[in-house]
Amino acid sequence: MGIKLRVGNLSPSVTNEELCAKFSQFGTVEFVDVVRDQQTGQSKGFGFVQMATDAQAQAAISRLNFSQYGGLTMGVSSVRPERVMSP
Repeated sequence: MGIKLRVGNLSPSVTNEELCAKFSQFGTVEFVDVVRDQQTGQSKGFGFVQMATDAQAQAAISRLNFSQYGGLTMGVSSVRPERVMSP
């Protein structure tokens, strides 16, 4: 399973395909989801990208965090794995 990244401060016009292309320069992109409002279909300004390896994810974070994309300063960070609660 890959490393999930949160991508914030996205332009409302950014598509899943464009975000995938942006991150694919750093390695294999396994999943992309620009989060959209269910009723209006408009972007909520953030999304998630899953990279195949930790090294690829770190390369994407170091190069894209605080970079300009779509006229905005994008924020990229790793998503902490969910903790499994034991009974």
